[in-house]
Amino acid sequence: MSQQIESELHVNEYTLGLVGPEQEWAGTVADGGTVKTHTPPACWGPMITPKFRGGHEVTKPIAVEGAEVGDAIAIKIRDIEVTSIATSTGSMDEREEAFGDDPFVDHVCPECGTEWPESVVEGTGEDSIRCAECGANASSFGFEYGITTVFDDDHEVGITVDEEAAHDLAERADEAIALPENSRQHPILLYEPDEMPGTLGHLRPFIGNIGTTPPIEMPDSHNAGDFGQFLIGADHDWGLDSEEELEARTDGHMDVNAVREGAVLICPVKVDGGGIYVGDMHANQGDGELALHTTDVSGHAEFEVELIKDLDIGGPILLPNAEDLPHISTPYTDDEVEKGQALGAEYGVDVETDMGPIQVIGSGATANDATENAFDRAGDLLDMSEGEVRTRCTFTGGVEIGRLPGVVQLDMLAPMDRLEEQGLAHLVREQYDL
Repeated sequence: MSQQIESELHVNEYTLGLVGPEQEWAGTVADGGTVKTHTPPACWGPMITPKFRGGHEVTKPIAVEGAEVGDAIAIKIRDIEVTSIATSTGSMDEREEAFGDDPFVDHVCPECGTEWPESVVEGTGEDSIRCAECGANASSFGFEYGITTVFDDDHEVGITVDEEAAHDLAERADEAIALPENSRQHPILLYEPDEMPGTLGHLRPFIGNIGTTPPIEMPDSHNAGDFGQFLIGADHDWGLDSEEELEARTDGHMDVNAVREGAVLICPVKVDGGGIYVGDMHANQGDGELALHTTDVSGHAEFEVELIKDLDIGGPILLPNAEDLPHISTPYTDDEVEKGQALGAEYGVDVETDMGPIQVIGSGATANDATENAFDRAGDLLDMSEGEVRTRCTFTGGVEIGRLPGVVQLDMLAPMDRLEEQGLAHLVREQYDL
């Protein structure tokens, strides 16, 4: 871990699909400092590049000054800027001969048997990723149904294109997807999918994989309770024996579309230094990420960090932009407080109005498992029984689906005195101008 502490740290080096305490550190940022990154696309590019050990290409881990196990780090996302002009995505097919247990992890050339082979690009299309040893198609993925999307200059809208345009973009794929200099993936534009051309979509970029380093090494795409299920019983180097071992995860891979510019993400510290990493920027995504993948892009991200001592949390807590909150979880207006206090006077009840919105992230094998996980995390955070958590989340919140099968946001208006005890109240007050 770098001992030089930077007030502004620029990170432009990436892992080969793994996160964990043995990864080379990118540097150390001061508590209160700023990190600036330019990240390559995640899912599809690393998925089709056989030397990757995981499904994403994220930054090397970043240490935060003074962070120790049992603390938490607030990541305040100040800026997100997409640099790609186009990308390809869709639902996937797996090429079973090109991997062992897991198509995202243990890649093998289907002809010469080389594990995690180096590869070269020959032409375009789904057979363009070739083993450097023997020339066979070495990618473990293709498209079941695929689209190529181009963006306007302001990245406010995108349209899907036809065969001719998709082929043109494939021939200049590195440039169009704006791969950063140190990226090691093949761009997914090479595959040139061209289905449902002419469809117009809204864009709103966010970061799909952002968080802190787990205490065990794992594929970066599997640092979550749903994708992590594929590690249980796997024979490769990152296989886990049980669900209990998966509790080491930090749920960096959330695909929660509210983790965007203006949001604050509070992450657990499970290794000294914290080890923040960033990647998997998306141009847009509907709740649930129903195709399992979305519009992966390169982009710049800037965020500030704040260390919160002795906040021992199992997984992330999100303070989204106010406009991303469901109506039931928005802060009370002055008019609502006045009406509530009038009702309290009428019925002889002291009305609790000093409340603030939080979203507790939960993950698991299914959406129900993820919600139970979020109940446990919220109960531990706020010292509440599961019954109280369930009831508060029904009366002042709810549950939103980040990704199927199993990442959720548990919404709640939480009592500010409980947040004060945990060192979170000032962040909530700042975020929502309370």
